[in-house]
Amino acid sequence: MDSLSINSLLEDLKNSDAKVREQATRQIWRFWFQQKGVYGLEKIDHSQRLIDAGELATAEELLTVLIQAQPDFAEAWNRRAFLYYSIGNYQKSLVDCQMVVQLNPVHFGAFHGMGLCYAAQGKYSEAIQAFQQALKIQPYSLVNQKLILECTLKLS
Repeated sequence: MDSLSINSLLEDLKNSDAKVREQATRQIWRFWFQQKGVYGLEKIDHSQRLIDAGELATAEELLTVLIQAQPDFAEAWNRRAFLYYSIGNYQKSLVDCQMVVQLNPVHFGAFHGMGLCYAAQGKYSEAIQAFQQALKIQPYSLVNQKLILECTLKLS
C-alpha cells in the first residue's frame, strides 16, 4: 500500500458514513500491522498470544527483540506500549507511544494510548491534548470524545 492509499484512508476517517470510517480504520490497522511483512506480523501475533496467555515477560522480550531488529516498525513499539499500559507501567508505555508517533505521526492508536497513560497518572490536561491529537486524525471517535469529557470533569 502506498502513501496515496494511506492518505485516502485517512480522509475516509473523516467521512460522515460510519461504514466508510470503520472500513478505513480496519485497513489502516492492517497496513500498520503488515508494515514489515510476514516476519513482523508473525512476531506481533505471537506476542499477542503470549499476552493473552499471561506470559507478559516473554511477550515483552519478544517485542523488544523485534524493536531492536526493526527499530522503524511503529506497530512493534505500539504493541509494547500496550503491554506496558496493561501492566500499569504508564511511563514506559508513554515513551513507546511517543516513539510510535515519531515514526508514524498519524497513529491515532498511539495518541489514544498516550491519553490513557496520562489520565492514569492524573495528568488530565496532557491526556486531553493527546486525545485531541487522536481526534484530529479520527474525528468521529466517540471513545476519545468521551475521554476528553471525563478528563475535563476531573480538572474542574
